[in-house]
Amino acid sequence: MSQQSALIATASAAAVATGIVAYALYFDHRRRTQPEFRRELRRNERRQARAEKELAQQQTVKQREVIKMAVQLAKAEGFPSSVEEKEGYFLEQVSKGEALAADPTQTIEAAMHFYKALKVYPSPGELIRIYDQTVPKSSLDVLAEMIAYDTDLKIGESAMPNPADFLPSVGLD
Repeated sequence: MSQQSALIATASAAAVATGIVAYALYFDHRRRTQPEFRRELRRNERRQARAEKELAQQQTVKQREVIKMAVQLAKAEGFPSSVEEKEGYFLEQVSKGEALAADPTQTIEAAMHFYKALKVYPSPGELIRIYDQTVPKSSLDVLAEMIAYDTDLKIGESAMPNPADFLPSVGLD
């Protein structure tokens, strides 16, 4: 009985394989000999490429809106003002960001925590250089968009005032 079932299974597999090969040969023959079939294939490829491009653009726009809303929400929540509160808040946000950055599906949330830590850090430019070396690129890209949406954040300067700014300048008049 086992030889008969093996023979049936082999014959069935051979029939399926023959059918697949026959369809591939038929499809290739139509593609080579019928110009209208080739045109239709090209049209379908273009339609599919166009649809994928539109979907990617829609997802990009949606992601940017989510990022913009997240930045506005973080600003609305506010940030600590005392040095001790800022230090604790910074450490908390960085640790949450690092934990979430390990999961690729949590990119925006991780970047939000890094952004919040950046907002309370005294020299944001220095922290960004550290982020460049430690934070995954996907989170870093989202963080860059968040920074772009925040007009209050001064990257090139430290948040602490420079004492040299208060010195009187000598003019050559």
